[in-house]
This record gives sequence, structure tokens and C-alpha cells, in this order.
Amino acid sequence: MGKRRAGRELLRSLSKKQKKHLREFGEEHPFYDKVFACCLIGCYCCCCYTRVFQSEDSDKSSAESDSETEVEQVSGYHKLLATLKTSPESESEEEEDESESEEAEESEAEMDSEGSQETGEAEGGEEDKNDVPEEEEGSLERFASQHGKESTDTAEQIASQEQADGTDTSCDPRHGVIEEFTDVKHESEFSLETNFMEEESGDCNADKRESNPFKQHMDKELEDKEIEKMSTLPKTSSQSQWPRLGQLIFSSTLEKHKTLKADKEVDVKQLHLHKPLESTWPKVNKQFLSSVDKPSDSPFTPLQRELFCIMNSYRDLFYPERNALTNGEEIRHAYCLHALNHVLKANAQVLSNNTKRRDRKPGTDTDDCRDQGLTRPKVLMIVPFRECALRIVHAFISLLEVNDKKKIDVSNKKRFKGEFGSDPEEKPPNLKRPEDYEAVFAGNIDDHFRIGIAILQKSMRLYAPFYSSDIIIASPLGIRTVIGAEGEKKRDFDFLSSIEILIIDQADIYLMQNWEHVLHLMKHINLLPLDSHGVDFSRVRMLNLNNWSKYYRQTLLFSALQDPQINSVFNKHCFNYVGQVAIRNVPLTGSISHVVVQLPHVFRRLEAESVTSVIDSRFQFFIDKVLPEYRDAIMSHTLIYVPSYFDYVRLRNYFKKEDLNFTHICEYTKKAAVCRARRFFLKGEKQFLLFTERFHFYKRYTIKGIRNLIFYELPTYSHFYSEICNMLKATDSGVDATWTCTVLYSKYDAQKLAAVVGIDRTAQMLQSKKNVHLFVTGEN
Repeated sequence: MGKRRAGRELLRSLSKKQKKHLREFGEEHPFYDKVFACCLIGCYCCCCYTRVFQSEDSDKSSAESDSETEVEQVSGYHKLLATLKTSPESESEEEEDESESEEAEESEAEMDSEGSQETGEAEGGEEDKNDVPEEEEGSLERFASQHGKESTDTAEQIASQEQADGTDTSCDPRHGVIEEFTDVKHESEFSLETNFMEEESGDCNADKRESNPFKQHMDKELEDKEIEKMSTLPKTSSQSQWPRLGQLIFSSTLEKHKTLKADKEVDVKQLHLHKPLESTWPKVNKQFLSSVDKPSDSPFTPLQRELFCIMNSYRDLFYPERNALTNGEEIRHAYCLHALNHVLKANAQVLSNNTKRRDRKPGTDTDDCRDQGLTRPKVLMIVPFRECALRIVHAFISLLEVNDKKKIDVSNKKRFKGEFGSDPEEKPPNLKRPEDYEAVFAGNIDDHFRIGIAILQKSMRLYAPFYSSDIIIASPLGIRTVIGAEGEKKRDFDFLSSIEILIIDQADIYLMQNWEHVLHLMKHINLLPLDSHGVDFSRVRMLNLNNWSKYYRQTLLFSALQDPQINSVFNKHCFNYVGQVAIRNVPLTGSISHVVVQLPHVFRRLEAESVTSVIDSRFQFFIDKVLPEYRDAIMSHTLIYVPSYFDYVRLRNYFKKEDLNFTHICEYTKKAAVCRARRFFLKGEKQFLLFTERFHFYKRYTIKGIRNLIFYELPTYSHFYSEICNMLKATDSGVDATWTCTVLYSKYDAQKLAAVVGIDRTAQMLQSKKNVHLFVTGEN
């Protein structure tokens, strides 16, 4: 009885794969021997690596040859086999093993091929971490960098979850060399090369229409003269007034460009949407339509109708009036529809041509099947936070699901929700913040992420390797860490070579993060790849081979404000041959009308010779003419609002050098230091408080005790001006009579100035070189 119990305990410790091999050959497979397992934990072993990809026959033969040399071990296994035959549990387990054998082989092949990169951490946790080889440590570092600031424990949990879900993490686009994909099931399912058009899913007839915008844009063959003209000649522009968007500026280098007209009514069939989107879009977008609208009315809101009209023409678009509270979700759904429509049409074209090539007789010319880029990714979406990516993916899923019965298969959905979702309990209670702050910082606000999405055959694959993805969603920081910097050994930007649609949403937030990441991306997009990445050059479009991808790329830029840096990206990095459309509405009133306290505003103009010299001119003007007026002890409780962190550091160093009584708060100040600075300023122990715009953007604290306010530069967000001014509170009677507000501006601040005081006052202030005194309340 003791031997039988020992045998049963040993049997339970074996996996299903081991039990199956034990029944067939009377011995345990040598792959599962402890000697070979040690090889897998440390590094790739030549013997073990080849065994993973051997066929069933070779596995059997190798097992038989190994059994001859290991006599003692085989005899032990035969004893165990005897207990297996008499065990009542073995009969039920045998049926279960046979039904799941294929699934087990796939999952084990995946884990084994990854070797020490994941198995060593997921299953070999009992080993000392100091003894982990360099290859394993490098893989974990790559994994952590790919998914943000995660600990090693989190990486281990995700790695084990990936093995259970059948995902692939061996393909890190941060490296120049991409390893072989081990996710065989998903690679074959989502591969464009090995799939063919299905009659139900394909919209072949729509793609053949001459008026199809996708075909018109991508099949247009530019000439060398036109490319030279776009590279050298300036753009010509024209204006148009639309009902909802307002004033539009159309610009193009080519002489023959047509100005779009706003359609009052839009028929879904006239938009040439891909087959499933025609039926799903009205249902998905119903939440944004007015309850007054009739079912027969347009499935677009007035804003969406005009925006999608421009998007569907494949022109570049800059819309600077995005508001997280009012129209943010409307815009997000509109560009998600356009991006998904583009991807489905492009993939349907490839699959249709696959069918033609398969049925074509050998020796026939196949040059008419040029339907791909040098790499597969077609759409790049840049968003600031993980919550934005979560909403985009949910919009994609809703648009692809025709009804509740026909749900699409989304792989790795559970992992995606875990990494991009948020826990409502994590939010601190009783925090009073403005509504726009709550809308921007809702959900998971991690700003380091990237994810590839493959869409094919009514299914979606999340966490697809970049070179197997159709859509890439990333933050500026997430994409920047992949691209790397010049001189780094491990960097990759080939996957950006054939991007056909670039969507940059909430561009104003990147001014508060790091604008250099956006500029770095624009310098590395649509460049010729350094490696072929297994592309079939007979299928690559001539525009990609000629390195003309940037002239076909459509850029959609959405922002909450107009800023010179954002305008620069749109004007200097967008080369679409169809042209560009920019919305240029001027503010009539300005945010100064929202100041509710009675406060005199003094706008002091400084002179500067150029944009580059305005920084030094502003600093010199401040220390020579403005600061001396506030050095007196009577002018206490003075807050200096500084938008730029570099100007903040410069002022802080000057105040320290002059030994002024001041304190300072910036986005890097610790919470305890912030509390001390606010307390010192409120009690009057510190005369000056240096205050950065980024701190106000991320925290939105109310600073108490302000009596004198200096705007070293106009705020980036116009509504910050009224928010800061409204922080002034009277502590006793008569104090409000001594309040002051001083604003420094130059002629290069015209856009910011118009957003604060309105267009009419801006024109007067720029023409006059004298200081302007305004006394404004909420009624003005």
C-alpha cells in the first residue's frame, strides 16, 4: 500500500503532457528531466531548443533512443506505469488529456521557445536572483520598459498570464532584431499573407467604386515634378466658413486643389464605409445624438459630420477647439471610425488580392497587386494616458460588433483591462477640483505605454507585435523609448515607415509633459526601414519604394488651444499632397471675462527683436522694471506665475543670488515642501512665491493669501488666467483695494493674448506700445 500511495503522489505531480508520454512509451519524456529543465532556466540550450520544434515522430524516436541509455530511470517509470494502470483516476484523466493535447502542446512550445526570458522568472522563482543570467535579466528589463514603470513581481505575474493566454512578448520593438514569433495560433490567424477574403466580411464592391476615397487617395500616382513642387514651392491657401467648425483655412502646394463644402445631410452609404461599420456606427454614436433627432436623421452630430467630411477626404486636419467636457468623446469616436474604416479597407484589399494570386495561373503578371507598405502598421494614435487608449479600444470593439449575437473575438482582453483600467477605490475621496480637471485626469493616467492591435477576420488581437499590428496606440513617452536616441544600440523605428494615418489627440497636454517627444516622433516617421522585415516587395506600393510615404500620410491633430509649437508641427511636418485644413476661429471675449473679483489688470508690453530673443528680453524687463516695484515690504504676498520651467529655474537662481525673501513650488516639489511653502506664503513669512504652470495643471491647488499677482508670461491655457485671479480672497475689509495684477506680454504672444482679453483688445494692445490698464469684473 505504501508503494501504491507513493506512486499515486508521484503521478499527481506530473503534468498532463508527462502522463500522456508515460502511457505511450512507459517512461517520462527526457525533455522534462531535471537536467534539461535546468538548461531551460538558465539559457537556450541547443538540445532543448531544437526539441521544442521537433515533430511528433522525432519526439518519439528521441524518447526511445534516450530510454536505452537510461536503464535505471526507465525501470522506475515502469513501476509507476503499473500503478497508473490500476489507478481509477487514470481513466478519466486519459480522456481529458487526449482532448486537450493539442492545446497543451501549443502552450508548452511557446513557453519552451521563450526559454529563460519568461519561464525562468515565472516558474523558477526559487532560484537566487543573483544567479540569473544576463539574457534573462535583459528580457525583464525590456518587458518593464515596454509596459511602464512596473516592478519585477508584476512582470512575473504578467509573464505567467501571457503564457496562459497564449500571447507573445518575445518581439520587443525596442530592439533592432526581432525574434521569431512563437504565438503560432494568433500569428496564423491574424497574418495578412496567409489569409484570404471571406465573402461575408469583405466589402469588395465598395473598394472597386471609383468614388471610394480610400482608393482615390492610395492609388494616386504622383510624378517627380509634383514631388519637387511640394518640396520647394510655398502653399497656397483659401478660406471657407462652415456652420459648425467656423472659419477653415485650406492650404495646398498643388495648383489643382478643391475646397470642400459642408454637407448638410450625410447618407452613410455615400461615405463608403466598410461593410460592418455601416450598421454599427449609428448604434455606437447614438449616445451623442440629441434626443430631439428623429431616427431618420443623420447618424453624425453636426460637429462629427463636418469633421468626418474632412477626414474622409484624406486631408490633414488641425482642430484646436477640443474640450474634454463637451466634445472630446464625439471627436474620439469620429476619428476611431475613420481609422478603423481605413484599416478594414486596406486589409480587405490585401486579402482580396491574396485570393486572386491563389487562383491565378502560374506565369501571369502580378504587378497589379501592389497593396502594402514596407511594414504592416498603418495607423498610429498618440494619446496622453492609458484611459484614452482604453476608450479607443472599446470604441473599436463596439464598431466591429454587429449585434449581441455576433461578438468579435478579442484576444488578451483580460490583460488589457487589468493594465489599462483603473480601480475607482484608488481615487482619493473629497477632493474638490474643477470639472475640466476631472474630465482630463479620469481613469488610469499613466503616461508610459504602447500597444499594438491587429484586426482581421472579425477578430481583434491586443498586444500584437508592432510588425504584426495594423494600429499602434502609444503615448509620446512610450513611443519615444522605442525609437531611442542617436547612438543607442537598441532602438527601432522601422515600424513607423509606412504609417498612413497619424492621429495626435489632446496635443495640448504634451506641452505639459514633454513636447520634445512629439518632435522626436515626427523626425522618425515615414523613413525608409533599415531592415526588410520579411516583406514581399512584389506587393509593396511604388509610393513606399520611392520613399514618398510622407506625402500620402494623413495627419489628424486635435488640441484644446492654438499654440505656436503645435502650429509648427502642423505646418512643417505635414506634407499631404491632398492638402491641409486648419480651423482658425478667433476668440471674441477671452477668459478675462470670467474673473469674478474686482481687480485692476495692468498689461505691460516688452520689446524683443525675435522669437529667440524674447526669453532674455522678458527676464531683463522683469528684473529691471517690474521686480523693483514689488521689493517693498508693503507689496507682500506676491505670487509670480511662471509657465516655463526653464524660466522658473532662472528666476529661482536669481532670487537666491539676490537673497530675496521667497519660496517656490514646481511640479517636482515634494508634498511636504508644498505644504510648507503654502503656509509660509499665507502667513506672510515669505514675500514672494514662484509658482509654475505645470504644477497648477497637475494639482490645481488653491493658493491662499495672494494680494499681488504677476504673470511672468501669459498662461498656456487661457482659463488658467481667470482661475489664478479668482484665488484672491479678501482677509479683511479694504484689503481688496490694494490688490494688483501685472501681466508681461510681447508681440509674439498674440494668440495667448487674444485668448485672455479677446481679439478686439488684442489688436489695440499690439498697435499701442504703452501699458494697458484694464479694470475687469465678471460682468465685462
